[in-house]
Amino acid sequence: MSQTHRLVEVPGGRIHVVEQGSGPLVLLVHGFPESWYSWRHQLPALAAAGFRAVAVDVRGYGRSSAPARVADYRMLAHVADNAAVVRGLGERSAVIVGHDWGSSIAANSALLRPDLFRAVGLLSVPYAPRGPHRPTDAFAAMGGDEEFYVGYFQAEGRAEAEIEPDVRGWLAGFYAALSGEGQGAYFVPRGGRLRDRFPQDTLPSWLTEADLDVYAGEFERTGLTGALNRYRNVDRDWEDLAAWDGAPITQPALFIGGALDASTTWMAGAIEAFPRTLPGLAGAHLLDGCGHWVQQERPEEVNRLVIDWLRKVTAGE
Repeated sequence: MSQTHRLVEVPGGRIHVVEQGSGPLVLLVHGFPESWYSWRHQLPALAAAGFRAVAVDVRGYGRSSAPARVADYRMLAHVADNAAVVRGLGERSAVIVGHDWGSSIAANSALLRPDLFRAVGLLSVPYAPRGPHRPTDAFAAMGGDEEFYVGYFQAEGRAEAEIEPDVRGWLAGFYAALSGEGQGAYFVPRGGRLRDRFPQDTLPSWLTEADLDVYAGEFERTGLTGALNRYRNVDRDWEDLAAWDGAPITQPALFIGGALDASTTWMAGAIEAFPRTLPGLAGAHLLDGCGHWVQQERPEEVNRLVIDWLRKVTAGE
């Protein structure tokens, strides 16, 4: 089965999607700094298993629209994009699966639009309901003499100035640092750069030079501002989602994370709270030796877990 690329009209512009297979719709949402290509191992596997697999370029990435205003990257806009993609594909509902920021986008899509998203799969970043503290206040308290990377990303143009002179090298280092083979890179030395913490001149075993060429080519064309603007909306999201403070997601759910990923260690409390926050959870799987990029580091294992779960939540269709 071949892959089909197309643009789907959404209220904020157009979303580029890559589609493979037929059957119940599964919408795949990537994170930072990635693209639809992050699901290259899942698209054919889901298609072969009898699903209509559709991977999007999130707004600001790849061939999707990249609005100029920072506020246009608020969570509500991403949820609206996903809803419009489902409708634009001629479907009435979908299962949504997200990784990294895509996990948060998928979770909020399920939370805000349960009429469209009947099940949700979360990779790497566990669901944590909106809480009482403004996010940037919490980030500012982290790191001591150093700066937490999400805080570092807040100022417009600052991270771009670090990344864009050497997009390919920066991406390679970031992917390597957050993989199961890396040591992480989450804090910026005062007056320094995030890349000062990256391993040098190495690719993780799961990423080929050709794969890196795809990612680098997209970001060299688009720049990083659209991608980074997602981070610049964390406080705006906190304000927008006040009505859902502490709200659980009640649809069927799945979580897969890497045991060596900071997202699963720092957010261990969120995972422990799943019986309350994700009452429809079918399973929470931590993959030993795996870092942040779970569906690329462990594609066969992730495919098996996701397909087994999808077959249960779509049984009878």
